[in-house]
Amino acid sequence: MSWSHVVAAFDALDTPHASGDGVAALLAGYGTADVTITPVRGDDGETDFVKVLIAGTHGKTVGGDAPTLGVVGRLGGLGARPARTGFVSDGDGALTVVAAAAKLIDMASRGDRLRGDVLITTQIDPDAPTAPHEPVPFMGSSVAMSVANEHEVLEAMDAVLSVDTTKGNRICNHSGFAITPTIKNGWILRVSEDLLDIVERTSGLLPVVMPITMQDITPYGNGIYHVNSLVQPAIATSAPVVGVAITTVSAVAGSATGATNLHSVESAVRFVIEAAKDFTAGRISFLDDEEYQRIVGLYGSMSILVRDKAHDLYAIAE
Repeated sequence: MSWSHVVAAFDALDTPHASGDGVAALLAGYGTADVTITPVRGDDGETDFVKVLIAGTHGKTVGGDAPTLGVVGRLGGLGARPARTGFVSDGDGALTVVAAAAKLIDMASRGDRLRGDVLITTQIDPDAPTAPHEPVPFMGSSVAMSVANEHEVLEAMDAVLSVDTTKGNRICNHSGFAITPTIKNGWILRVSEDLLDIVERTSGLLPVVMPITMQDITPYGNGIYHVNSLVQPAIATSAPVVGVAITTVSAVAGSATGATNLHSVESAVRFVIEAAKDFTAGRISFLDDEEYQRIVGLYGSMSILVRDKAHDLYAIAE
């Protein structure tokens, strides 16, 4: 179970003084890990990007060949101060991945090390701006989405779980968490059966799938409607991406306080940890690669939707 790690992470993040240094101090209490903090100033404030590497016994960082799982805590901010007082709903993505990092470090310090590396990234901003959105207001961000992807979506990630609060909608009415179909190189593929199995065992419920559209995998800032930033990492990597959505029955604004359900967060933390165990051990896959290659062979590439260093689509979007 991960309850103590979730509660400790929430306590560390539910403060106007939340920072990358505070997260590093929290994680250091559980054991040794490689934690990097990068402060970045944007047009609407400053945020701390945090990267945590939990090395595996056969991970690439020690010369092994076990696959690396990336876990991105996607959000605009932990708080909307001074407009709102306290931890906002939008912070659940960061809360989930910080708690997962704490649990994985704690496991490793006790001798339960994973086979492959896990890279966990997020940002820590206690006073982010808000932004208008229907049906409920979004949290904004101190930095552009392209900047967030640059710091959070890393080349070493062989697959990515992107965790984000996804409550401000009327298309996934479920209290808990849901996963998206796998997205790779602009193709929205079938939902991973392996990940559905993990959802069932960690939630104790039938799995719920978050609907994702082509609009959602285009860059932010292009004037097209997005349900939220849940799968924006998919435009910054050729690795398969699956969104992990923290969901509610009713539509809840990202800037709402008092809306974090720790039961939902803790279930999502266990899902992330179990997926990390199985993926880095080579027991599960995010996609059927043979079928993906057949799709591309029949219908062509959709990689125009993925960031290309030679033709940066962010320049068009922003």
